[in-house]
Amino acid sequence: MSFFRRPDYQSDTTQFIEQLKASRPGLEASQRQGRALLWDKQIDRQFQAEAQDARVPQKPYVYQTGSDFT
Repeated sequence: MSFFRRPDYQSDTTQFIEQLKASRPGLEASQRQGRALLWDKQIDRQFQAEAQDARVPQKPYVYQTGSDFT
């Protein structure tokens, strides 16, 4: 044992999360299902490429018309 070793510390938040996981074993699985429902989406690469190609370049100052400072 090292002379400088301190006892293992766990914050109150870490203790709470560990206790919650122990009391509800299916918690992480339900969190993964919720994430898959909202965030993990299949991307249509062809549609994304077509949308990118259809973009119109924007002028640097959108409120300035072409005839104001010519």
